[in-house]
Amino acid sequence: MPNKNNNRLGRIDEEFKKEMSNIISYDLKEPKVTGLVSVTRVKVTPDLRYAKVWVSILNAKDTGETLEGLKKSAGFIRTELAKRINLRYTPELSFVIDDSLEYGAKIDNILKDIIKD
Repeated sequence: MPNKNNNRLGRIDEEFKKEMSNIISYDLKEPKVTGLVSVTRVKVTPDLRYAKVWVSILNAKDTGETLEGLKKSAGFIRTELAKRINLRYTPELSFVIDDSLEYGAKIDNILKDIIKD
């Protein structure tokens, strides 16, 4: 039976990720949020009370300020999610920087340098 619940949580994670990307891209009017913000991963707790949101921020004026803007807008984003996704609870959101894309690009450049030599 636990496997069924994991599948449901996985679907909820994906749905949140998709909707949050849309909200941040099209509906968020926070001036601190600059650059391209991508929601790379969402992990909702099994009781649906909290969600950890990993974001990748590219071409921002200030990455820290953009993250701060997202945290400040968490209430708005949560309200929008509640309108779009029909669940008993809409989790509290906490945003975390996902630097795996930058890390991957860095590794890529190192490999290219090694191949050149």
